[in-house]
Amino acid sequence: MAINVKTFKNSFLRTAPLILLIYICISEFHTQFYYWNIFSFNLQFIIIYYWILRDPSILGYGFVFLSGVINDVVLSIPLGTSSLSFLFVSLVAAYVRNATVRSSLFTDWFTFIVAILGGNLLTYFLIKNFSEMKVEYISVFYNSMFTFILYPAFWLIFELYKKTISLRTYD
Repeated sequence: MAINVKTFKNSFLRTAPLILLIYICISEFHTQFYYWNIFSFNLQFIIIYYWILRDPSILGYGFVFLSGVINDVVLSIPLGTSSLSFLFVSLVAAYVRNATVRSSLFTDWFTFIVAILGGNLLTYFLIKNFSEMKVEYISVFYNSMFTFILYPAFWLIFELYKKTISLRTYD
């Protein structure tokens, strides 16, 4: 019985990033403060990029696509928009994982720029061409900037989480 509890606990702790990603997509999590209308960041990009880069067995590409569809339904934007941008971010992370020999915060952080810019460009290209929604380029810029700035903080949090539950890494 103790083995079953231990395996259940380990499997639950391994799926916590996936549960967090789906929760953020369902709850329409936005970090908009009332005093600073410019402060927003894309936590989904950070979660997807980090976990595909560090341990791809936790977030599969099917779950990334499904969370994008859930995000599209909740935000009422054309279906597949967030899914394609999330998959682009995971594609960049998978490429960086296979191309780098020694991964560090510095290399992860600066390759994250490509993922952010490509994901946001893809999202707003699809919204602009396939819907009637307005695109505010300055808010996209601020969102990208704060997502890039906050990546090291979340990298540290996820590294500590990984060490406390002793996940294997693909470094």
